[in-house]
Amino acid sequence: MTIFPDTPLRSDPIPTGWDRRGLPAWTYHSQTLFDLEREAIFLTHWQVAGHISDIPAPGDWLSFDLLGERAVIIRGQDGEVRAFMNLCRHRGARVVDGAQGKCRGALVCPFHGWVYNLDGTLRGVSRPETFGDGLDKSAFGLKPLELEIFAGFLFLRFRPGPQPSVRDLLAPYAPDFTAWGAERLMPLDVSGWSAELAVNWKSVRDVDNEGYHVALAHPSLQDLYGRDYRDLYLPGGLHVSYGFYGDRPGRSWSVKNYVRHSPQRADLPPHLQRNWAYYGLFPNTVIAFTPESAQFYHDLPQSPGRTLLTGRQYRLADEDRQTRAARYLAQRIDRDTSAEDQQLSIWSNESMRSENFEGFHLSDLEYGLRRHHDQLRRLLPVMSRSAAPAEGEMRALNKDLLCAKAGRA
Repeated sequence: MTIFPDTPLRSDPIPTGWDRRGLPAWTYHSQTLFDLEREAIFLTHWQVAGHISDIPAPGDWLSFDLLGERAVIIRGQDGEVRAFMNLCRHRGARVVDGAQGKCRGALVCPFHGWVYNLDGTLRGVSRPETFGDGLDKSAFGLKPLELEIFAGFLFLRFRPGPQPSVRDLLAPYAPDFTAWGAERLMPLDVSGWSAELAVNWKSVRDVDNEGYHVALAHPSLQDLYGRDYRDLYLPGGLHVSYGFYGDRPGRSWSVKNYVRHSPQRADLPPHLQRNWAYYGLFPNTVIAFTPESAQFYHDLPQSPGRTLLTGRQYRLADEDRQTRAARYLAQRIDRDTSAEDQQLSIWSNESMRSENFEGFHLSDLEYGLRRHHDQLRRLLPVMSRSAAPAEGEMRALNKDLLCAKAGRA
């Protein structure tokens, strides 16, 4: 029998006597609260949008849309990667359309033909003589956005926020990401995926933030690694899950053949060999690694009752035939797991409308869910109210609660 290694990351202990309640049901369908989440959480926190390998050459770009805002990440002629608002400074049209692409040395707005250099500066406009006394091109470049690269992954945020730099925030992950060779990953030929669910985004997170359900709801994952699945709770709200496999051959076709073909990577430290590892980033992102592949996924809210699940997948740069076969089998397992989680999210979200739902009562194995809810409550203390405030009064109440909290600090 395999003896699974100890891990260098140490989990914060689960406190005794912790409050096992979760968020109240009203927080899953309030429009005003959703608007507050947009302002205080999503636009002010780091979002992963891709990997440097997605845009290897000058002129390569990725787009990223979130709650009415839209970004473009592009590699310049100087090799630098920059992020801008995907918003022409003339009338606000998109300067790029689609998920990703390549331009020949300039971005051209498809509406009226304004031309931008790859560093975001305005190169020229059509019919410049029609702009009266002239147009100061230096004042009309694309609006820049904060962008950071960590282990090859591209992170941006639309507004300044409470999180520190990505390098500082994700420092505990750095040794693992280096060991996985994250900077050397390559995108799949079709790397992006998406699915839209008629649920609140928090219902998706509630499912993904705990492993209590793995044994019953995910037969393939239970078959693969459910006997030694660990959740680690790190400072700063970080959350790591390790699933060690290889102690059994597996019963299902996908798991049995995956265990057989999964590469034995001598370059990995002991705690990452035979491991499916998931690294969480508040509020809505997970970066996952297996010995033969990597991916990130996140839930992007569309409205109080709709969420876009999306992500991108990557392979090893030196992938051989056996590794490619293992990656195919891992994707089969992941596909089934995703479908199972989506159904759980639907059922969980449905309960928030029931008059008979009496709230969460959480297991120690669901402490990660409580931690996530606590982070939300710190940013939006109105979520601590058990009864729903009036929609028209919620914003003012939340502001008062934040001021009172600041006064106590």
